[in-house]
Amino acid sequence: MAELLDQITEQVLRQIDSSAGFKQEGAFNLRQNGISLCHGNTEHIKIKKKEDKQGIDVYIDGDTKGEEVHIPVVVSASGMVDIVYNDFYIADGADVTIVAGCGIHNSGCNESRHDGIHAFHVGKGANVRYEEKHYGEGEGTGARVLNPVTKIYMEDDAVFTLDTVQIKGVDSTVRETEVTMGAGAKLYVVEKLMTHDSQTAESNMAVYMQGEDSSAQIISRSVAKGQSTQIFHPRAIGEAKCHAHIQCDSIIMDEARVRSIPEIDARHLDAAIIHEAAIGRINNEQLIKLRTFGMTEEEAENVIVEAFLN
Repeated sequence: MAELLDQITEQVLRQIDSSAGFKQEGAFNLRQNGISLCHGNTEHIKIKKKEDKQGIDVYIDGDTKGEEVHIPVVVSASGMVDIVYNDFYIADGADVTIVAGCGIHNSGCNESRHDGIHAFHVGKGANVRYEEKHYGEGEGTGARVLNPVTKIYMEDDAVFTLDTVQIKGVDSTVRETEVTMGAGAKLYVVEKLMTHDSQTAESNMAVYMQGEDSSAQIISRSVAKGQSTQIFHPRAIGEAKCHAHIQCDSIIMDEARVRSIPEIDARHLDAAIIHEAAIGRINNEQLIKLRTFGMTEEEAENVIVEAFLN
């Protein structure tokens, strides 16, 4: 029997799990205000509650083909600090999409925070897509804080796609990501972020290409408005024959500040690593063209920002 969810939880879930909408079916685990509210398994995917600390272990067997796991988190209690440890064990040859995300609804005056520490153990030849959305809302003055930690351990020929989005409303975030790659492993990262008002965002990433012929593509796109600040520090470390490309593009508006610090570290003769970084304002020609269609300046800016982040 499905758990009855309140209106706020339903509203937040529509923001952080909007690909097909969160449903209490298949493999899923919904965490609300520090408690695992409900979960489900399938033939090939099993979710077990940790016994020594808050969090779950997700076991995905090698016969998993094209399945999804949904693990959203909702914090709607002002003043709550929720720390959770989730481990994913993906067997050799599995093909799975993991849809995560955290939404904070804060109607009070105290800070609400969620720290999700996720570890992915990806078997040989497995293909994993991990989608994570962060979102904040609520009429309260208390801060909405999200500090995700993601650790990915990739065996030979594994493929991992990391697709992260911070939609809006998050006052402070520090993201820490670390990836270790075996031979022939492939990593694809797309990070999208928008900050406004006095929000702060920091993203640190270290990718260790230890296996021969491993490769990584890291793309970061961000928009900074108001007095917000952003810091990006992606690192690609080549410890074997490998290929990597880092690209950081940002639009800066108002009185915001953006720092982009792509770092490449070649520790092998055949490590081929490239980085690019660009920060700039909205193109005036694009603004003028959209204004000729009858848009206000604000409407034109919104269209450009939305297209840039999509």
